[in-house]
Amino acid sequence: MQEFGLLAHSPTMEHMSSTTESLPGTDRSTASKRVLLAAPRGYCAGVDRAVVTVEKALDLYGPPVYVRKEIVHNKHVVTTLEKRGAIFVDETQEVPHGATVIFSAHGVAPIVHEEAKALSLKTIDATCPLVTKVHREAKRFASDDYDILLIGHEGHEEVVGTSGEAPEHITLVQSPDHVDEVEVRDPEKVVWLSQTTLSVDETMETVRRLREKFPKLQDPPSDDICYATQNRQLAVKQMAHETDLMIVVGSRNSSNSVRLVEVALEHGARDGHLVDYADEIDEAWLTGVTTVGVTSGASVPEILVRDVLEFLAERGFDDVVPIVAAEESLLFALPNELRRDLKAKNGANADKVRHDAGSLH
Repeated sequence: MQEFGLLAHSPTMEHMSSTTESLPGTDRSTASKRVLLAAPRGYCAGVDRAVVTVEKALDLYGPPVYVRKEIVHNKHVVTTLEKRGAIFVDETQEVPHGATVIFSAHGVAPIVHEEAKALSLKTIDATCPLVTKVHREAKRFASDDYDILLIGHEGHEEVVGTSGEAPEHITLVQSPDHVDEVEVRDPEKVVWLSQTTLSVDETMETVRRLREKFPKLQDPPSDDICYATQNRQLAVKQMAHETDLMIVVGSRNSSNSVRLVEVALEHGARDGHLVDYADEIDEAWLTGVTTVGVTSGASVPEILVRDVLEFLAERGFDDVVPIVAAEESLLFALPNELRRDLKAKNGANADKVRHDAGSLH
């Protein structure tokens, strides 16, 4: 399993900003009802790693296992894990002394690790490695005394975690409209970083505005917006201008899911909505519609997409056309703490099997 490194094609931000040509076989004027189904969609490598971390921790340690914040921003995932014995808390102090706590995929500030240590908690860090990369960049630029302009949404868990790495060096920039308010100590030593789940287009517009104000603005060593966010936005861009209605499956507190609706509307979709479940679809949305686009945010299990496709098929939208924007094969290893305990348990089980097998002869 890859610890880090993109094996699949991942478009750069520059590629993401381009418009797309008409898709073959997807003329909006055709009368038949059809669905354009985005690929890739759903779980990214970081989300898959985080969800599996909670599942395996429950199997290994038994319930309850505590999780600080939602492990990923998806209502269905959180509810399913709660039924298995996961307990989600907002603050570290809510976890009983000595218990096991998992940090969410969005990352935490250093002070959270200190809080956990003070409570003698067993910690498992499920932070997405791509978020960890941004944390490392923040620490490195802060150590070199740069002013860091962090593009992101105030209050988002990922932004809180990244800001906590170097609060005295980081200034949050929420949108292009906020650029005029930004001040730095030294315009010669300023760098931008970003939340990983933003709209690529808006982020690059914010960077453009920042560079107009600070010509010496440095870029991060590599794109901070994650490959999965870029790929899902690219698929939506390719579909949107052919689409009467875009349905994005995802939760309202999922930044990347909300962005997909915005990207669809910005690139030609006549209408667009975010739903957690198929039964949230208003049939009135389908009035006069011949082409429905369907995709899902990076924290959405595929079963929820299948439910939406079934809902649409029952209403005549049974012609499903895949729109493939990229191939993904990235995998992240489970957190070190969990792998170590799994290995110890599997080793003990293997020894027991060998002992039992020997006694049979």
